[in-house]
Amino acid sequence: MVNELKNIEKISIEIFQEDLITWFKAEQRELPWRKDQDPYKVWVSEIMLQQTRVDTVIPYFNRFIEWFPTIEDLANANDDKVLKAWEGLGYYSRVRNLHSAVKEVNEKYDGQVPNSPKEISNLKGVGPYTAGAILSIAYGIPEPAVDGNVMRVLSRILSIWEDIAKPSTRKVFENAVRQLISHDDPSAFNQALMELGALICTPTSPSCLLCPVRDHCQGFHEGVESELPIKTKKNSQKNVELAAIIVKNEMGKVLIHKRPETGLLANLWEFPNVEIHQPLLMDRTQITDLFKDSFDMNIMLDKGIGQLEHVFSHLIWNIRVYTGTISSDFSEGNGWKYISLDEMEDYAFPVSYHKILKLYNDYTKK
Repeated sequence: MVNELKNIEKISIEIFQEDLITWFKAEQRELPWRKDQDPYKVWVSEIMLQQTRVDTVIPYFNRFIEWFPTIEDLANANDDKVLKAWEGLGYYSRVRNLHSAVKEVNEKYDGQVPNSPKEISNLKGVGPYTAGAILSIAYGIPEPAVDGNVMRVLSRILSIWEDIAKPSTRKVFENAVRQLISHDDPSAFNQALMELGALICTPTSPSCLLCPVRDHCQGFHEGVESELPIKTKKNSQKNVELAAIIVKNEMGKVLIHKRPETGLLANLWEFPNVEIHQPLLMDRTQITDLFKDSFDMNIMLDKGIGQLEHVFSHLIWNIRVYTGTISSDFSEGNGWKYISLDEMEDYAFPVSYHKILKLYNDYTKK
């Protein structure tokens, strides 16, 4: 913290603000959530942008706002439609928390996103970054919005050698932003830091010669910009082996299952699947036994149609895909149902299960 304070003293803060904001207003990307400063749209965009690239988010944001133009529309929407609107973005807890928080805003604050740090931070899924982004961008309140981009930029500008992977380090950067932020235009200032990290001060090979605040950058002048930020690596991802099966009934409909209300991919739909704990020792009979033990289902495997991999931030699914049948005494209910392939458009599935369906469709075309 002491080192950071000393390096801030080396900067002419007013000139730094002017250089940064002038660049942003001239070079900012045209993004749909920047067309106005609607707090609801800022909120949705910031939740979507967590752990997701801007180019990926744009079509999802446009569709989401088309389906749910206002807080009231989203608050009154059913869970399945909200998950369907989010389908493919991943990290589904984000949209479940957003939906829950929007309901609270609709009921408690008459549909107006609160503009105080305390009230907005009490909303489900709204952490310090999201709160700061909404307050500064939508309401012009000089609150820090510190994400990975901002920490990378400021670690270089201020030559901060704290490990940004540690949660406690965020306070160092929030303190720095509070001292540097423009009180005349906090919206442009915070967005400019984010934009600088996205376009110029990138994780590898930063474009220092194009940087509007290069003259203020301690890391550049010390020649250590490529060494910053300091970030320890996460633990390696866990590998999980799964067996998934495409089961059709006599009407040609496919059996699907709704995942539990909590945990990974909560409330999304899937094809029947089980985890294989000893993949090298597991044969087809043992897989059918797993279905019986897990779901009390008498599954008969037909053909293995392929394998696929799906990568999460913390684990990797390796999925064996089969076709098969189920005993005639099976009945729908308790999260199980048969749907036609056309009806799948009405249900929210994780990306991994879209991959399974594509594998199945390619197999049936052979």
